[in-house]
Amino acid sequence: MISHDFEVKQYVLPKFEVTVTAPKTVSIDDESMSVEVCGKYTYGQPLSGKSWVKVCRDIPHYSYWGDKHSPICVNETTEMKRTGCAIHTLDLSAFLNSTYENQLENSLHVEATVTEEGTEITMTKSETISLTYEIGKFTLTDLPKTYEHGSVIEGKIKLSNFKGAPIQNKVVYLLEGSWSSKLLLNLTTDSDGLVSFSLNTSSLPKEDINLMASVYPTFHYDGYKTPSFSTDRKTVHLFRPVTPYTPSLSELIIENIEQPLKCDAEFTVTIKYYFIGETAKDFKTDIVYMVLSRGVIVHHGYEKVEVKSSNGAASGTMSFKLSVGADLAPAVQILVYCVLPSENVVARSTTFDIEKCFKNKVSLQFSPSRAVPGEKNTLHLSAQPGSLCGLSAVDQSVLILESGKRLDTDKIFNMLPVQSVSDYPYSVEDKRECLGWQAVSLHQAELKDKAYESLKSVGLKMATNLAVRDFLCSVYTDNFLVYNAVSYDSEMDLNMNEGDSSVEVTVRTVFPETWIWQLAAVGDSGSAQVPVTVPDTISTWETEAFCLSSKGLGLAPPAQLTVFQPFFLELSLPYSIIRGEIFELKATVFNYLSKCIMVKVTPALSSDYTLKASSDEQYSSCLCANGRKTFKWILTPSVLGVLNITVSAEAESSQTVCDNEIVSVPERGRIDTVTRSLLVQAEGTEKTETYSWLLCPKGDSLTEEVDLNLPKDVIKGSARSSVSVIGDILGRALTNLHGLLQMPYGCGEQNMAILSPNIYILQYLENTEQLTSAIRERATGFLKSGYQRQLNYRHTSGGYSTFGRGDENTWLTAFVLRSFGKAQKYIFIDPQNIQSAKEWLISRRDSDGCFIQQGSLFNNRMKGGVNDDVTITAYITASLLELETPVTDPVVSKGLSCLRSVIEDVKNTYTTALLAYTFSLAKDTDTQQQLFKKLEDVAISDGSRLHWSQSASADDSDSLAVEISSYVLLAVLSADSLTTADLGFANRIVSWLVKQQNAYGGFSSTQDTVVALQALSLYATKVFSADGSSTVTVQSAADTHHFDVNQDNKLLYQEKQLQDVPAKYSIEVKGSACVSVQVAQFYNIPTPTEAKTLSIDAKIEGDCKTLGQNFLLNFTVKYHGPQEMTNMLIVDIKLLSGFTADTSLLTTSISSEVLAQKYVERVDTKEDHVIVYLTEIPKHISMNYKIQMKQVLPVKNLKPAVVKVYDYYQTSDQSETEYSFHCQ
Repeated sequence: MISHDFEVKQYVLPKFEVTVTAPKTVSIDDESMSVEVCGKYTYGQPLSGKSWVKVCRDIPHYSYWGDKHSPICVNETTEMKRTGCAIHTLDLSAFLNSTYENQLENSLHVEATVTEEGTEITMTKSETISLTYEIGKFTLTDLPKTYEHGSVIEGKIKLSNFKGAPIQNKVVYLLEGSWSSKLLLNLTTDSDGLVSFSLNTSSLPKEDINLMASVYPTFHYDGYKTPSFSTDRKTVHLFRPVTPYTPSLSELIIENIEQPLKCDAEFTVTIKYYFIGETAKDFKTDIVYMVLSRGVIVHHGYEKVEVKSSNGAASGTMSFKLSVGADLAPAVQILVYCVLPSENVVARSTTFDIEKCFKNKVSLQFSPSRAVPGEKNTLHLSAQPGSLCGLSAVDQSVLILESGKRLDTDKIFNMLPVQSVSDYPYSVEDKRECLGWQAVSLHQAELKDKAYESLKSVGLKMATNLAVRDFLCSVYTDNFLVYNAVSYDSEMDLNMNEGDSSVEVTVRTVFPETWIWQLAAVGDSGSAQVPVTVPDTISTWETEAFCLSSKGLGLAPPAQLTVFQPFFLELSLPYSIIRGEIFELKATVFNYLSKCIMVKVTPALSSDYTLKASSDEQYSSCLCANGRKTFKWILTPSVLGVLNITVSAEAESSQTVCDNEIVSVPERGRIDTVTRSLLVQAEGTEKTETYSWLLCPKGDSLTEEVDLNLPKDVIKGSARSSVSVIGDILGRALTNLHGLLQMPYGCGEQNMAILSPNIYILQYLENTEQLTSAIRERATGFLKSGYQRQLNYRHTSGGYSTFGRGDENTWLTAFVLRSFGKAQKYIFIDPQNIQSAKEWLISRRDSDGCFIQQGSLFNNRMKGGVNDDVTITAYITASLLELETPVTDPVVSKGLSCLRSVIEDVKNTYTTALLAYTFSLAKDTDTQQQLFKKLEDVAISDGSRLHWSQSASADDSDSLAVEISSYVLLAVLSADSLTTADLGFANRIVSWLVKQQNAYGGFSSTQDTVVALQALSLYATKVFSADGSSTVTVQSAADTHHFDVNQDNKLLYQEKQLQDVPAKYSIEVKGSACVSVQVAQFYNIPTPTEAKTLSIDAKIEGDCKTLGQNFLLNFTVKYHGPQEMTNMLIVDIKLLSGFTADTSLLTTSISSEVLAQKYVERVDTKEDHVIVYLTEIPKHISMNYKIQMKQVLPVKNLKPAVVKVYDYYQTSDQSETEYSFHCQ
């Protein structure tokens, strides 16, 4: 008999669903925790409203202290973001260190309440977070399985905190035994939380060694609710020949397969065997396998393997094929065993989950999958021919109200009498006898019982006279002699994973919560079309279909139908316009009701723009079924920046007759409001100026001055100035991890330049114990997306190229290798991707160990009196050393040897700096000092600042100067020990580098940003101090701002606008903490036209008489600088307001432009810009290109648009021009 309970009550269906995402467990060592609360309407849109979270550490209700103390609670209210989510970050210390700590629960109760904006409707969801006192854990790794007495055991101890991050410089102890432990070694972890050890076994007893890693030198019991490190225990077995009555260390291993196994597929099951200490050196044995499903043997066989031992051990593999079908679901159990010459039985069993599938394949879908209320729709049903199917469709709100009531595959498979067998009752167990007195260790008894337990775990017994189970004898532990017996159960326990005898069906409610509840027959064709009418509910309908046929039961995967509003509004406006332009704002209303409505459209009032009615425009109108109407206004913006434009449409009651019928008013969805943003930009070209300082007052006060002036031709109203303060040299970069450079990133090297700084900042924050879970989550999010993007540029060889085409690039591949190698500490990186990149680089070497350059340099100005192969060899060798490849590694040692042979001849400053860093990593002090002497001779000193440049004529802000100076800084800081003089030298370089930072924390291009942030993060780690605070005063004659920087807010980005510009501002810092201060100015000037090394011309042409005509934008790029070829160039084309672009002509062959097109590597369209990547262009040759443009939204008083070309790696090489629309 099957029964099902249901409840009758009054209820209101929820309009939205609340989800709470929180960590399952937090450690008392964590600084904070984040709770994400999200609200989503049943029709899929994010909720607008507020999130209130209350987190409590309660006192158990049964506790004596319940009346004497109160729970510790913290609450916070936050506005939901546009995504419908709010993140609450709470300080964990608020729940700890209470005077009644022992009376509090070891968990946190989270209660989240979401309040919908406008209606104030609330919904609450709860979660529980476990609180652990574990602050770290040990792992013993790389240990051998066996040892011979007198040999040396080598292994590693890893110490990590609760989140898995390494704990460095911690004294740890290696013990032998457990309660009566003996101290073997005391060690200290390295920067990766690792320590290697070697253990001479000569002085140890000739027996199995039980190793334990701990923070205590003796066995230690952690007190109640005290911070603790979890220990790790491993046994290394004494190698000894085995007999039928001694434990065998041999084993069989069934390799894992990705689960669940897919239905209707064939898999290869692989068994690895390891035979140790057998009586025969070479022998043959049968490895027998059995496959069980639902308690029945469904497949079996064996394979004879020839075993050849070496040093007492042998290993190998065998495999068999397994076909998976619906009859094996939901799991298969596999048992393998064999009998060894020592008469020991080795066995292993495992379980593989199978996709819960059915022989009757059922599918269900709506056509179309999105609908409007009252619309006709078709439900397409597919199943085994002749099936009878039950169909249902329930409002998602019902399932939110009471979840878990749907019929699903789990419920059906839980009805099976047996899914798998994992045991059998004591009454049928084999009796255990003792053949004479024999004392064995408890661990030996466990080893001996392995085969028996493997059989028992799949419910099988073996009829044999072999010793598959340990005898019932005395078993000793370290200190105690115990009798090893089995307790008797009074009842049989089949433990066969029986399913629930009751059948759970979907909630049956009344209309309109339940839309479809009917039977449908599937004919001989195996499909049926069920016509339906969509209800008038703005929601998502959850459907189910289960079918019965001669092949049995089938259940369709869940399908959904999302319903639109009765009518909705769309706004048509350009992405951006330039001040002085005006355009026609269009609002189009669509009606999907079955009747006519009277629509009134109303724009919201705003001081940011004015709206003027178009001539004779009426803003109320009849709108009949499936009709649409567009309403228009002339919009003139009055301010610069992002404007929000809001328009509402309302279906109102009226006596007007529309299309011979009285208009209707829908019961729901009478008003639809849409807000769109419009960017209003200033004319001309934007310029940025930054003034940056790293000020460390050391108890005194420091003062700097800056004279802020604007050019005479500045565009009125475009200027904005600000001062920002942050208590960390890397804080500005941390704030802008997603946008260190306001540049495109459509190629492999640019993508890596965005990915890599995340690694260095994570390392710095981790090393200085400032890394919060929120920062880690944000940074690793960028790492994950960057890693996935980078795989687009990978070749099958393992190398990488700039655009994923053509030949691999040695520089980029080395850049990827060093970055992926470091990133794998924070995110999953496929080890094969790292290994294949390394192998490809190694293949690019000559006989001397030097690496051979393939592909172009990132920046061709790195050249100059040096062979490219020397520079790339230094770069790759440094990359390998950064990844902790030992100097003794053949690839590294040969690379260093290659470099030593050319040091005397190197005159190139870039290569010299890179070599200095490489030999600093290699700990080759003599060579490093030789290179430093060269660098000192060409250093450029400016008071307290120091830097290097590739040439004396180079601009100070030259990106190559930043990169060279950063390599020198890295070389200085990579020394084993830093003197005061070293730090003083480093401080001078850092003072100059900080001056070069842009307003976003990066520098001028990609490579200089990557290397500079790597160097600055290493510097910040070396000089980090967790003490001190400072105050910053920024003032002019008429403007004053104060900032406080302390240890609690040192990573907080503080910014204030400067109102008194032009003016002279002073910056005064008092206190004891270093402060990063930056003044930034943004303003527009008329597009400059002076001639530079790069030049660009642009002109639009086309027939003005035809509306909607495609126009052609012709632009020409030319280079007349000192190099024969440029670096990669970016052409940034701003589209005219209201225009779209078709870029296909850039890559379509036109005879006159074939030469120019071969340099076009990629074209991106982003908002109102077209970005063209040119790999390079030759000197003195004009490159002509065309783009098709079309006016989609008329804009009056069209202003010129700017086209800019610049060297990606040397951004100071740039040129701009304007083009105007000729049809005005």
